[in-house]
Amino acid sequence: MVSRVIPVDPFDLVVFGGTGDLARRKILPALFRRFQAGQMGDSSRVIGAARSDMDAEAYRGFVRAAIEEFDPQAASDSAALEEFLGRLSYVALDAKGTAGWDKLAGEVSAGRIRAFYFSVGPGLFGDLAQRLHDYGMADHDSRIVVEKPFGRDLASARALNRGLAQHFQEHQIYRIDHYLGKETVQNLMAVRFGNMLFEPLWNSQYVDHIQITVAESVGVGGRGDYYDRAGAMRDMMQNHLMQLLCLIAMEPPAKFDPDAVRDEKLKVIRALDPVAPDNVVRGQYQAEGDKPDYCTQVENPDSRTESFVALKAHISNWRWAGTPFYLRTGKRLKDRASEIAVVFKEAPHSIFGAGAGRHRNILTIKLQPNEGIELGVTIKEPGPGGMRLIDVPLDMTFAEALGPDSADFPDAYERLIMDVIRGNQTLFMRGDEVEAAWAWTDPIIEGWEERSEAPQPYASGSAGPDDSLMLMHRDGRRWREIKP
Repeated sequence: MVSRVIPVDPFDLVVFGGTGDLARRKILPALFRRFQAGQMGDSSRVIGAARSDMDAEAYRGFVRAAIEEFDPQAASDSAALEEFLGRLSYVALDAKGTAGWDKLAGEVSAGRIRAFYFSVGPGLFGDLAQRLHDYGMADHDSRIVVEKPFGRDLASARALNRGLAQHFQEHQIYRIDHYLGKETVQNLMAVRFGNMLFEPLWNSQYVDHIQITVAESVGVGGRGDYYDRAGAMRDMMQNHLMQLLCLIAMEPPAKFDPDAVRDEKLKVIRALDPVAPDNVVRGQYQAEGDKPDYCTQVENPDSRTESFVALKAHISNWRWAGTPFYLRTGKRLKDRASEIAVVFKEAPHSIFGAGAGRHRNILTIKLQPNEGIELGVTIKEPGPGGMRLIDVPLDMTFAEALGPDSADFPDAYERLIMDVIRGNQTLFMRGDEVEAAWAWTDPIIEGWEERSEAPQPYASGSAGPDDSLMLMHRDGRRWREIKP
């Protein structure tokens, strides 16, 4: 199966923070892959902008090295790489001053799509928006892309929204969450709303509970300074897991339209009950062999920041009343794995007797690293000797079901950047959605701070703190094993 590539209209894309880590690892390689695929029009250009004092030729060398490091297979197409580098230019500028802005205004073209990617800290969002307005680049054809974290609480998120709204309308602002660009995440909507098989069962009458897991096997690495100010709740739960929760729980939108989809997601967030203190578990990973513990990695021996959080949430609406949602995310866990598991209730009566055991259907949406969908069904164990029941998976791993070309599907950043150029905001968060998520998250964090709670230690390579297991065990349930 080969995906169809539809070229986008000509554009100028300015990447603020164009020499930063995100640009080097993700944004620039993603743009090159879209260029290779024939999706960038002949006159489209990419302009790097940062404080570093370099000329366009030096920047092309920087981009070449980045693509060769992070996508060597794509970089092996030397002819395409040379042509792509020819589309690049660079402007050294001061985000808070005036240096370089006249030159940047002369680089971007009028009469075409102009996109500005804020690959910088949120403290610079307002300054960049102000200068784009002052130098005449914030017109009706302009759009801006802002990276997370979009604030660290409700007050700061509102301030950021107000700052951007002074110069750009909501339909021009693209708050990016790369999780929403994953192929399987988008397939959530296709599975739910494109199959009559599931939607009638997608409610508290048939679903026992839902588990959402985003587990990482690595520690905080070089992000220690940022991470120790954020923690797992702000870094992952408030945005990535919240978005997955919305997609799995939302009502069917009237149409597949950006605002229709985001309206339904917003309803889910607003229907979330406050989380009681005994329904949240925080953890902090310990040392393992030559791998340091969390406090050592963030260079803060007294840190009380969590690297793991698990919680039980309830949605107070007709569809989900009484059905718990268990969410967990953490670093230095036993494996890298992200999945959503919809665990259906057992049959109300078994005709096979107690010896057949207890069985239930589980629909698992695997987000990474092996994207796919698996449905567990109950069958008779082959062979003589009576009716013995076993659970087996109906497995659709994308790489196997869709053939080798499935590996060539665009990654999250490729898809989302092209959606920006198309003007499609379906997979981007709206301002009121971000604020509603913080309004639910803030009381949880404030409760930790008021109670001076320290995160519980957990062994690196484990499934998290013991209390996170008890969060499920006391309800007669178990977390699914963390595995790819």
